[in-house]
Order: sequence, then C-alpha cells, then structure tokens
Amino acid sequence: MTAPAGRDSMLCAIDHVAIAVRDLEAAVDYYRTTFGAEVAHREVVGSDGVEEALIAVAGSYIQLVSPTRDDSPVARFLERRGEGLHHVGYRVEDCAAAIDAVRRSGGHLIDEVPRPGSRGTTVAFVHPKGAFGTLIELVQEPG
Repeated sequence: MTAPAGRDSMLCAIDHVAIAVRDLEAAVDYYRTTFGAEVAHREVVGSDGVEEALIAVAGSYIQLVSPTRDDSPVARFLERRGEGLHHVGYRVEDCAAAIDAVRRSGGHLIDEVPRPGSRGTTVAFVHPKGAFGTLIELVQEPG
C-alpha cells in the first residue's frame, strides 16, 4: 500500500504494540509457552517508571510493559483500565519533524520535544485525546 498521491507518509512502519501488564515475568512466560516467542530486548526505562520486554514479530515488536513504581503512567493506566493494549508505536524518520506535523495539524502532544527512549531510540508521545482515543508513540531509530 502506498501513500495518497502527492503526499508522503511520515509513518514508516509499526515499531511496536505496547501491552500493559502487572506481572512482566508471567507475560513473558505466556508468549514463550504459547507462541514460542523469545524476548529480543529487555530494559528498565527509569524516566518512565517501567520495565519492558520486547518480543520481535517480523519487523516489529510486542512491547510488554510493567510499572516499576506506583506513580508511573503505566501504573495509573493499570489502576484505571486493567491490563491490555496501552499504545501503538510508529517508526518515523525524524521525530522532531513528526512532532511539528502533529502540532501544525492541531494535535495534542504529551512530549513537546523528542526525548530518549529504549534501545537508543528517540521518542515522543501524542495524546489520545487528539488521536481518536489511541496513545501514539513516535519512534526514531538510532543513527
């Protein structure tokens, strides 16, 4: 599928689908036992108060994410909504340019400037209020 004529999409690929879980070990075990999937990357992201386990699926990831502290956004999400789909991460070539495009289109940003993400990426979040109820993460690969 290609972008509409005369317009290039800023979204390069789905980087990940994030699933909020209370017990990261149980979730990792579920994916391993049920699907034979193994963790490709694991990291604590202290600034977000989460630990993540990435499971590679083709050129994307399932990101299992669990809070490391009670005041993290994922902890609040689990408290309000329970386990399940948390956000969708889209790969972009230039995170700053993508933020600017969201701003120009009247979208609501959580991150006004790009910031460090896991795996050495640069990221920014778009608020679900302006994105049809979906929290969106813009992900720029390192390098």
